[in-house]
Amino acid sequence: MTTPPYQPGYPQPGYPQGVSDKSKIVAGVLGILLGFFGAGRFYIGDVKTGVLQLVVSVVTCGVGSIWGLIDGILILVNGGTDAQGRPLRD
Repeated sequence: MTTPPYQPGYPQPGYPQGVSDKSKIVAGVLGILLGFFGAGRFYIGDVKTGVLQLVVSVVTCGVGSIWGLIDGILILVNGGTDAQGRPLRD
């Protein structure tokens, strides 16, 4: 019997089933540095919130990028979940 190939949406081999394959450190740093673009949210697969962060930042001429900065800090401090609801790995 062979191992099935990697499928998007499922944890990568080597990680526990209940833990995301995305890193909270990477998501937090992307949120802090590129919060204007919603990069942290795009990284963890939360496309709707990422697009919303981008739109708010553009409409407010950059003031809305504070949302991405705060979001990145909260992900680093409290952790977070990916688009499938699994906790981000350390």
